[in-house]
Amino acid sequence: MKVFVGTVGYHFLRDYSIGPALLPALKALSWAEGVEVDECNWGPVAVVQQFEAMAQPYERVVLLTASDYGAAPGTIVLKRWRGGTTAPEEVQGRINEAVTGVISVDNLLVIGEYFKVWPAQTFIVDVQPGVQEAGEAFTPEVERVVPAVLAAVQQIAHADENNMPAMQDVHVDDLLVNQRHAFSSYTVN
Repeated sequence: MKVFVGTVGYHFLRDYSIGPALLPALKALSWAEGVEVDECNWGPVAVVQQFEAMAQPYERVVLLTASDYGAAPGTIVLKRWRGGTTAPEEVQGRINEAVTGVISVDNLLVIGEYFKVWPAQTFIVDVQPGVQEAGEAFTPEVERVVPAVLAAVQQIAHADENNMPAMQDVHVDDLLVNQRHAFSSYTVN
């Protein structure tokens, strides 16, 4: 199976940087043949173009990020992307944000969905960050869950589709402008 594990997030923004900060640790893990690990911070349009240019598309994508959904810091929320339809104006607004340097897993998902690059098996490992501030170190709450985050990413990348951990479905409608949803979570201890 061809699998892509991607990290999304800003560098040097403490917990919000969990994706890029853990990229070296993710690359150092033992992966099954066919698993590729890389960052997705070069912009959603570039990611779409890269995925569209592939001779053989990925069968599974796992994205690691940090998003504020109002849960306790360090909560790990596992999501399964279910896609949906988005108005072209919404997609264009997200492309405009991306071009100006906004790094957002929501924008990546919406833009990728519009261009139909996501496989049916697209998953997000989303960690609830603590306070947003500059820095390299994670808050203690997020630092404590790093081993569980790495294990969750690896488990989702390798698991048989019928043996996935409990996940929250997420659709395009859940990511519309100015909407916030408190996803139920599967906390990994």
